[in-house]
Amino acid sequence: MKKGLSTLLLSFYSFFIYSQGINNSTVQSGMSAERFPVFLNCENLQSKELENCFYYQVQNFVFQNFEVPENLKQNNFKGSVEVLFEVDSNGVFKVIYVNAIDEDLLKETKRVFGVFPKIKPATYNGKPTYSKYTNAIAIPLKSPEQLASEALARAEILPNETKQLTELDSMVYKKFNNPQFESHLNIPFSHSYYAQFDASLNQVGSNNHTASKPYTYVEVSKYYDLKAVNDKLKKHVSGWWTRKLWNENTVEIQGDGYWFTLNPILDLQVGKASQTEANYTYINTRAINFRGGLGKQLNFTTTVFESQGRFADYFNRYAESIKPAGGNPAIILGMGIAKDFKTDAYDFPLAEANITFAPSKYVDLQLGYGRNFIGDGYRSLLESDGASSYPYFKLNTNFWKIKYTNTYMWLKDVRPEVTLERTYATKFMANHYLSWNVSNKLNLGFFESVIWTNTNDRGFDVSFVNPIIFYRSVEFASSARTGNAVLGLTYKYKWNNQINLYGQFILDEFSLGDIKERDNSWKNKYGYQLGVKYYNAFKVDNLVLQLEYNHVRPYVYSHSVPITNYGHNNQSIGHQWGGNFKEFIAIARYHKDRYFADAKITVGTRGLDFDTTEDSFNYGGNIYKDYDEKRALNSGVKVGQGNKTAVFITDIQAGYLINPATNLKFFGSYIYRSFDPTKNTATTFNESTNWFTLGIRSDVFNWYFDY
Repeated sequence: MKKGLSTLLLSFYSFFIYSQGINNSTVQSGMSAERFPVFLNCENLQSKELENCFYYQVQNFVFQNFEVPENLKQNNFKGSVEVLFEVDSNGVFKVIYVNAIDEDLLKETKRVFGVFPKIKPATYNGKPTYSKYTNAIAIPLKSPEQLASEALARAEILPNETKQLTELDSMVYKKFNNPQFESHLNIPFSHSYYAQFDASLNQVGSNNHTASKPYTYVEVSKYYDLKAVNDKLKKHVSGWWTRKLWNENTVEIQGDGYWFTLNPILDLQVGKASQTEANYTYINTRAINFRGGLGKQLNFTTTVFESQGRFADYFNRYAESIKPAGGNPAIILGMGIAKDFKTDAYDFPLAEANITFAPSKYVDLQLGYGRNFIGDGYRSLLESDGASSYPYFKLNTNFWKIKYTNTYMWLKDVRPEVTLERTYATKFMANHYLSWNVSNKLNLGFFESVIWTNTNDRGFDVSFVNPIIFYRSVEFASSARTGNAVLGLTYKYKWNNQINLYGQFILDEFSLGDIKERDNSWKNKYGYQLGVKYYNAFKVDNLVLQLEYNHVRPYVYSHSVPITNYGHNNQSIGHQWGGNFKEFIAIARYHKDRYFADAKITVGTRGLDFDTTEDSFNYGGNIYKDYDEKRALNSGVKVGQGNKTAVFITDIQAGYLINPATNLKFFGSYIYRSFDPTKNTATTFNESTNWFTLGIRSDVFNWYFDY
């Protein structure tokens, strides 16, 4: 009878929160189940009987040892104490959290759980592990038999409509097994992080599509076992704080068909830059990220950033040169509009979010506020993540050898010329990108984009919503002077599993007649990219070498109506340098276990405007200038025309991965930048900068300092 009452008691009173252990092997469904911790009196019991016995022993020990404070007894106190506790891998009880309205109850609870006997720990796959549970202590105290009897009486006597519901108390939480790795959630786009699985995604014969970024976890997990890699990186620690520091999400919850995580996001950097007035540079970013999944089809993430910073002077000047209308001092590249912070720094808050719904294996729909990227290189000429975040809707369709991506974006022009009543001008952008795996080795991509503005209350023109139309013809029908269409082509050729060739071609505008004339007409607005990646270079595992050349002619990305240029928040949506440049980039990336190192060298030539009273011509580098106004040349147009400027940048970074769950890294970096124009002006002059930085950051987006 006693055993029956104990079992009934546990079904009404106790509920299993979750148990969570350290396991360095891959955990798959169908492997050995978890075993509850074992009290001496519960030996030889299995499964549900062992679980019931565990809860009974916990409740009985509390009943026998808990002493209600005298002042509460005298006041006939009635209530409960909620306890979250852990049985560690050594079988020792540890209190994690106590919810009690009285300080004396809290102290007494900690005392009682501190004198629990050591028991056999829970096991997972036969190995000792830690586990967490909750327990409710009723005041006045009641024995397990009393509680069971009361529960039985309620069940037998009360009519169904008046029975006390126990849905919340019966809710079961599961061991968190990193379900995000099989989800449709976006993987935060970081060049350094993506390089770790780039080789696996680019094997000869794989039917995937690597140009459209960010990837989802389910896309990558088909070729690269993110869960196994994460488990391999885990440190063998058991304490709550050490697990959260080195291995886990700060809060992680998994239930029946849902999961959530909550993490602080940090980007704390301090540095010293030459040619900079301030004594030191810094970035102080604190953020919170919440993400999760509801079922297998719906995933979401949201991150709220609060940031302050001061950078090397060359970066500060550029940020201030593109400041918006209305008094704000700058736009921080890739982040957004900044406010003054103290006397010589910036405050730049930011929020990003994404919700993805995948109704079938062929289609997923995303609504978000963030950035996108198209290409296999470090740069993208078609759509890069160097500009500030924006609202977007994305439709991905994946079938046969095809992935078709449609992206619709709401952008801003923040120049004084188009700002009315302190309201920035809105413009819209729609992109089609079709990726086709022609063979086991060759992939081709076809891109088209159109940007239009709200002329005549045009709003978001539904003419561009159709996902399979040609934008150039629709733009013409809708009035070409209020729209700007761009075409593009991408390719990737897998020479073998180690060497990939890739590239892009962007066509902003061209004149067939002028091409025949071979006079380098300004109307021939195009750019191209050539690149190669070498995986596991020279037979060194996880060493990736990359060479890339980008060439963009003058006036690319600009338009006769500047508001319809290829830009957002005074930044280029394409290549960050705008038009009229060529650059060569060499990159090396290496990681081993938790250690990593990246090195990048950029050598470029830019054609900048003089912007002086003697020479105020438009040479095609500034995409926010009307290309019909003060155009310097109609023919003989070449890259580097204007104030020809040599750019050399070296960027070296190395560090240690603190927590793979949040990609939190400790790092040191060094940037050398040489900027050498043909003619020094007030805004463009010869300068060399050395910039050293140390920091801790969650590597969840790309910082671009190579301007």
